[in-house]
Amino acid sequence: MESFDFPSVDLAYLRSTLGEPEAPTTQKITNFLDENCLTFLAHSPFCSLATADAAGNCDSSPRGDYPGFVRALDPRTLVIPDRLGNKIADSMTNIIDNGHIGLLCFVPGMTETLRINGTATVTNDPSLLAMLEQDHAVPDLAIVVRTEQVYLHCGRALVRAGLWDAEMQDLAEEVPTSGTIWASMSGFDPSVGDVIDDAMAGAYRNLY
Repeated sequence: MESFDFPSVDLAYLRSTLGEPEAPTTQKITNFLDENCLTFLAHSPFCSLATADAAGNCDSSPRGDYPGFVRALDPRTLVIPDRLGNKIADSMTNIIDNGHIGLLCFVPGMTETLRINGTATVTNDPSLLAMLEQDHAVPDLAIVVRTEQVYLHCGRALVRAGLWDAEMQDLAEEVPTSGTIWASMSGFDPSVGDVIDDAMAGAYRNLY
């Protein structure tokens, strides 16, 4: 495989190129969720959860559920249920190792996103888990987040991507199925992809 060696820039070069953020941009950053941010979060059914292990190796994991699944216990404390998944548990393993976390929360159709950075722990508190019951299923674990930075991120990226445009859904037809990708990455015969697709279709009917 060809190796690439690209020059890297330092902070001074970065700032000389981009300039400094303007005051209105930094003034909106708080360490808590105000009334409007709480409303945003209550209507968000999806977020990307970023963590890193003790060595700094990073991971970003999707999280989705009914709107408001990232629940605010107070303006600085959030709780995220751990729903049925692949059991690799990269996010929670990293949180136990490191404790720093970043969330990028989306509301379908809204151009802006809500960014939340802070510290996190993994809990098995029974009373807290009971609050997170969904479709008669109580999670075994949950992530508790203490907010340190909260701000609304501008929508340029989503506008450029056309993320909510209906015609963008057609792109999915140009991509191999998840089973095809899974089989290829695992070194399986391509025919196994169809078996995986059928199995996953059944698995997706059991979400909790």
